[in-house]
Amino acid sequence: MTDKRKLESQPNNPLHGVKLLEMLEYLVAEHGWDNLAHKTGINVFENRPTIKSSLKMLRKTPWAREKIEMLYLESFRRLK
Repeated sequence: MTDKRKLESQPNNPLHGVKLLEMLEYLVAEHGWDNLAHKTGINVFENRPTIKSSLKMLRKTPWAREKIEMLYLESFRRLK
């Protein structure tokens, strides 16, 4: 399937094609670990956080991933 067809298959999904790694890297750069911990209440962001440990937890914890996705979307809504 070409990239164009992939995008057309989910035109109403703003997260389609965005990897969790990309979201997390953007949010860490934008907010920092401490602010992410405060905004989301996710413990893995508080004590010596790393991208690797955060990704591992987010992939196993649907509620936490949803919080990250929502914060990522909110960041772009504010830019518009």
